[in-house]
Amino acid sequence: MEGNRVYVVPCPDYDQVETALGAVLEQMGGMGRFVRPGERILLKANLLRPAPPESAICTHPAVVAAVAKLVAQAGGRAVIADSPGGALQKESTLRHLYEKTGMAQAAAQSGAEVCCDASTRLVSLPRGKALRQAEVIAPAAEADGVLDLCKMKTHVLMGMTGAVKNNFGIIPGLSKVGFHGSHPDRTDFADVVLDLTDFLSPRLSIMDGVLAMEGEGPGASGTPRRVGLLLVSENPLALDVAAAELMGLPRESNPLLLAAQRRGLTPNRAEEVELVGGSWEQLRIPDYRFPANVRRDLMEFLGPLAAPAKKLCKALLSQTPRIRPNRCVGCGICQNSCPGKAITMENGKARVHPSSCIRCYCCHELCPQKAVELKRGPLGRLLQ
Repeated sequence: MEGNRVYVVPCPDYDQVETALGAVLEQMGGMGRFVRPGERILLKANLLRPAPPESAICTHPAVVAAVAKLVAQAGGRAVIADSPGGALQKESTLRHLYEKTGMAQAAAQSGAEVCCDASTRLVSLPRGKALRQAEVIAPAAEADGVLDLCKMKTHVLMGMTGAVKNNFGIIPGLSKVGFHGSHPDRTDFADVVLDLTDFLSPRLSIMDGVLAMEGEGPGASGTPRRVGLLLVSENPLALDVAAAELMGLPRESNPLLLAAQRRGLTPNRAEEVELVGGSWEQLRIPDYRFPANVRRDLMEFLGPLAAPAKKLCKALLSQTPRIRPNRCVGCGICQNSCPGKAITMENGKARVHPSSCIRCYCCHELCPQKAVELKRGPLGRLLQ
C-alpha cells in the first residue's frame, strides 16, 4: 500500500541532499503529487531551540532548502515555520530562531519565506482522542498543505522523536508547558501528538538522518551521530515505524507506536511497512545509543497489577532531573518551561524540587548548557 511505503535514501553529506531528495521524489511521482500551483505550503521543520546545524538538534537547513526548491518547481510557495520550546511566541524570538538554525539562509537560497507571524489560532480537532481543540501557530492553521521535515533523534521522554512528534511544534512557545502539565504520562502525551498529526495531515514526511542524534536527546545533552540517511514517506506514522526499527528502539519503549496500536492506526509494526531502498537487515543502524531511561518500562510487563501503583512505580523507576551547579548559568529557561513548577532559582542557580517534578524532562530537553542531568533512584539503578 502506497501510504505504508517508506523510502530510505543514502545521503552521506548535506551537499548531496538536493540530488538525493530529487531522485526519491521522482520515484514517488514528483513534488507535483503533493503541491499544486499557487498553494502556500508550510515546511514544518524541527526547530526545538536556536541551535546551530552541527549540533543535530534541529532539521538541517540544507534539507529545508532542498524541499523548498522542489515546492517552488511545483508552483507552490514554501513557508518555513516552527515555534521553539521554552520561549514566548513573539516576532523577535522567531527571527533569532531562524537565524541561529540556518533557516534564514535556507530561505534566501531557495526563495522560501520564514514566517515571523507570532499570532495564534484556535482550531477544532473533531477526531481527537486527547484534544478537541488547540491553540496553534498561525501558519499551521492557514497553510494550504504541510510538509513534515523532522529529525532523527532520541528523546528522553518518548524514546525517539520523528515525524509524528515533530507536529507538537505547532503548539506555540510556552503553551507546550501546559500540555506536558495536563498530560504528564507519556502514554497520554502520545495521544496528544497523534491528535495534532491528524489535524495537520502532512502530505509528505521527510526525516533528516544525515547527521542524527543519539544518547540523551533531543536537546544539547544528546550526541550527534553521522548516519547518512534520508527517510521519506507519505505517512508520518509509517516513517516513525521505519525509523524506530532501523535505530533499534524496543517497541515497549516506544509509547507512540503503542498508542497507535490502541487506536487502531496502521502501520504500527515494521512488518506492516514496505521499505524501499534496501532490507531491514541491510539498513539497520548498529549500536544506536538511546537515553538511559529507555528500558525503564517495567510497568509494560506488569500488566493490570501495575495500574493501582502506577504513580508509585513511576516515582521509583523514573529518572529525576538534577542541576549541575558548575554548568548552570541561571538563565531561567528550565524554570519557565517546567509544567510542575518544580524549579526555583536560588543564588543565581536553578534548583529542582523532586516532590513537585512530573518527570516530563522539559528542563533537560531545553537547557542549552547541559546543566540538567537525569538521576535514577536506588531501586531504579538496581533494576537497570
